Amino acid sequence: MIPQPLFRAVLLGAAIALAPGVHGAPMMSAPLKLDTQAQTQVISQLTARRPAIGLDADHGYRVVAQHPGVQGTHVVRAAHLYKGVRIFGSESVVVLDARQQIVSESASPRRLQLGRGAAGALSPVTTGFDTTPVVKRKAAISAAAKGSPSGAVNVKLPTAELVIYPVMRDERAPSAIAKPDSDLNALDLVETVDHYALAWHVRVRMRSGEQPIFYDVIVDARTGDTIDRWNALQTVEGVGRSQYSGNVPLSTTFEGNVYKMLDPQRGKGGVFGAMAITNANHATTSGRVYTNSSNTWGDGKQFVEGGSTTGANGQTAAVNAMWGLMNTYDLHLNVLGWRALDGQDTASHIAVHVNRGYDNAYYSDTCRCMFIGDGTFFTNLAAIDVVGHEMGHGITAATSNLVYTGESGGLNESSSDIAGEVVEAYARAGGKGEVVPALGNDWMLGSEIVRDGKPLRWMIKPSKDGSSRDAWSTSLKRLDVHYSSGPNNRMFYFLARGSAADKTNDAWSSYLKRRPLAMTGIGIDKAFRIWFRANTTKFTASTNYADARAKMIESAGELYGTGSREVVAVTRAYAAINVGADIDELATASVAGPAAAAITAVITDRSSVETD
Repeated sequence: MIPQPLFRAVLLGAAIALAPGVHGAPMMSAPLKLDTQAQTQVISQLTARRPAIGLDADHGYRVVAQHPGVQGTHVVRAAHLYKGVRIFGSESVVVLDARQQIVSESASPRRLQLGRGAAGALSPVTTGFDTTPVVKRKAAISAAAKGSPSGAVNVKLPTAELVIYPVMRDERAPSAIAKPDSDLNALDLVETVDHYALAWHVRVRMRSGEQPIFYDVIVDARTGDTIDRWNALQTVEGVGRSQYSGNVPLSTTFEGNVYKMLDPQRGKGGVFGAMAITNANHATTSGRVYTNSSNTWGDGKQFVEGGSTTGANGQTAAVNAMWGLMNTYDLHLNVLGWRALDGQDTASHIAVHVNRGYDNAYYSDTCRCMFIGDGTFFTNLAAIDVVGHEMGHGITAATSNLVYTGESGGLNESSSDIAGEVVEAYARAGGKGEVVPALGNDWMLGSEIVRDGKPLRWMIKPSKDGSSRDAWSTSLKRLDVHYSSGPNNRMFYFLARGSAADKTNDAWSSYLKRRPLAMTGIGIDKAFRIWFRANTTKFTASTNYADARAKMIESAGELYGTGSREVVAVTRAYAAINVGADIDELATASVAGPAAAAITAVITDRSSVETD
């Protein structure tokens, strides 16, 4: 059985409140990088906040990523440090104004017990936490690589970073102590630090024959034992076509008397100087940029194994990929003002004809590029929603970088699924304009690349694939991230399209019990803007479902008003997947005064999370 694809992605917005009911695209500022002095000033502002939240001088910050925000703002991600060592999954997402002053801070609470005393039975005292490793870096890398296939070679040399790793556990909220497990809601459990471990975060990027083997390992720096391990390969098993989209326009370059699949209009720099499509020619490396004597490419047919990868039939895979890459870029730029994958307009590339009959596609963090197979069980995997999904992983990696395991991993995958569906809707409507079209996507992942007619995933009811979940449960964090993404995918469908009151309808949810039983959607455009804002300005690497709900509600309030129908819709969409309580809708599009205050009070009461 072919494994499900692994996706990742995230999006942006800024924490400047816009007027309620704004429908247009809040454009991003031009690409900007804070210099060392400016970064130091931001760190100073954060450091000045430490006493107010009970943190001592051992706590620090380090800027690890930054990208543009809306209306002249800038977003900075600062890792939390303790005695100079990064606390894994703990960070502050900071929005700065044009004067580089902090507008808002969204912070993970995972550092709060360091230096304060108790943090679980296994580490009863965290004051004086020792950050000197017993196990050395090379030994940790060797421990992480144990069990790798014989003959596997490094795509990139393994790295090991010393971190403080919060080992987490779930505690029941006081109101849920007596609840049966089957009745638990995501907000009934509070994620708590059980203890802290000094550890090495080892990143292994290998290849065994034609199979990429990418994984991250957390190795205890005192004992050498493996604390955690997860698959870091962000893959997809399906999607692609002009073969799938008919005749499509391509942006190419004429140079040296040949046409090249280099797009001079989208992105700069990168490996090839511009957005590019390359021919792996059945290898596992990117290969060379596609060239052709004329500017007419491909034959629109599935690649025939054994044929030429450079002839018309071989070019079709490149056409599929370029069409997907162009539309992914244009969607994010035109609708959100987001440039390329990193927001800084750095070009990426896609390699096609990877391996022989390869039934997968994946995003690689080693080159910030995508690899696509021709398929055997599937057809060519460069369908529009698959390319959008995989490129979405690149955006996630450049912003929230949700850890690819547990609930955060499921949200990571879901974010890419969301991106894939939004890109599909945009492309099918002509790939132009500042609004995501209401129609055009099919709400199914990979429906075009499958030969048996069964898509990879259904957004409307994820459990139709036999493995994904429709709603949050305590077992979610133990699932493969492709299946734990299901509830959030369904949430996004409900948020955009609404639900159904009929129990026989795939869009029915047993968790919606308030009025009306069928919640009202707000459209894919608004839903996407809210998701993009939450992911890039509020989510931390360790965000889970409960935290995602709280930050989605906050983002909807900033964009459309705290008592708006959009806030109500977000609340109901999460309630529909067993994350938080359901509430009644209001008849008006937005409310003010006592009614708004009443709704806000209900939402706040159900969405409170510990933050610092």
